[in-house]
This record gives sequence, C-alpha cells and structure tokens, in this order.
Amino acid sequence: MAVSKETKAKLVKKFGKNEKNSGATEVQIAILTEEINNLTEHLKVHTHDFHSKRGLQMKVGKRRKLLDYLKNNDVVSYRKTIEALGLRK
Repeated sequence: MAVSKETKAKLVKKFGKNEKNSGATEVQIAILTEEINNLTEHLKVHTHDFHSKRGLQMKVGKRRKLLDYLKNNDVVSYRKTIEALGLRK
C-alpha cells in the first residue's frame, strides 16, 4: 500500500523545483494523491477494513488542507497542480 521510493522520487522530480525539494506543498499533495489512489483500490477489495478507511479519510483531509493553503498563497501553482493530478477543483 505504501508508495515506493522510485514513485516518490518521480513525484518529487516532477512537482518539486529540483529533485531534493520533497517538502514543497505541490510535492506533498502529489504524494498524498498517490497514497489516496492506492488506498482507494485497496478498499474496493477489502470493504470491511475500517482502519484503512480512517487512514484514507485522514489523508484526504490533509490533502484538502494543503490544497487550501496552496490556493491562498499561490493560485497559479494551485491550478497547475490540480490539472496535473486530475483533481476536480
């Protein structure tokens, strides 16, 4: 279920300013989106895994807060990030 190192490295390189900028808001949102997608697939098979469901809800909430932060501070980057990740808003 966890995101592999290679996948994280690709996301950091794509959304960060450089390959070492893993703390950027855009990178955190991208990694959370990947984790959310993995957990969603897991929960489609294991419908009664309530602990993972709670973890999914927490990750979605954290991503929502990060998206709100990015929207308030850098609208251009916000729009670019949601477009690249295929999010609705």
